[in-house]
Amino acid sequence: MPASRITDWDKAYSNTIYIPGGPDYPGKWEIAASAFRDEMRNAGRLREDIVYGPHTRNRYDLFLPKAEARGLVVFVHGGFWMAFDKSAWSHLAAGPLAHGYAVAMPSYVLAPEARVSDITRQIGAAIDAAAREIAGPLHITGHSAGGHLVTRMNTVTTPLQPDVVARLRKTVSISGLHDLRPLLKTGMNETLRLDLAEARAESVALLEPLDGIDVTCWAGADERPEFLRQNSLLENLWSSFSIEISSVAEAGRHHYDVIEGLADPDHRLVRTLLGV
Repeated sequence: MPASRITDWDKAYSNTIYIPGGPDYPGKWEIAASAFRDEMRNAGRLREDIVYGPHTRNRYDLFLPKAEARGLVVFVHGGFWMAFDKSAWSHLAAGPLAHGYAVAMPSYVLAPEARVSDITRQIGAAIDAAAREIAGPLHITGHSAGGHLVTRMNTVTTPLQPDVVARLRKTVSISGLHDLRPLLKTGMNETLRLDLAEARAESVALLEPLDGIDVTCWAGADERPEFLRQNSLLENLWSSFSIEISSVAEAGRHHYDVIEGLADPDHRLVRTLLGV
């Protein structure tokens, strides 16, 4: 049976009102992240506010494992390119850290001050900068808008430097937005200021992937239908290329708790990201 036609695109991309206790999640993230930063700071395993660009938001935090790092994980936060910063997600570094990986978490300049294409370039610069600090294989992941930004690094128009691309081993897009054209029909576009040309240029689903990449798109099975469609899109469109591409709908998870697996070293999300 064909899916029903969407007439309210704001509703299609809304999450909070459809999640039990939805408004409480940002506060919970802040508390967990702050406690984790305190723990890592006290252990001497946190380097804060490392500069990667000229803006005050061009900063990233770097969490270090107990021994020499086996490689680098970069986590890019979501918020529809309009909200949050690196400070709300620190606790999600726990899973990769337990496996011996350093974890970088950047902030970036938000819309409307920055356009989506500007944010893409900022994340490329942040990943390049973190990769200069930590040697070894590179694994990148991001949530929602962050899922868009990390998959965008895997396209032929990537802003990453060639030597950093050569180190890229795995990308996991968590509840990622891979086709930006529907957002033109939402109220949030008053802030994003996307036009059709930019939406096309920044839509990962419309771009050609780099050869040899390995991408998994991961969402909660209880997410809004439009996020599930976006999650399966890349596997459908990129399966004919010389890459590894897959998608997962994790049972019992929604848009706000699907990221929690990153904090658990034994969770399948962490094992997929690291290939362990």
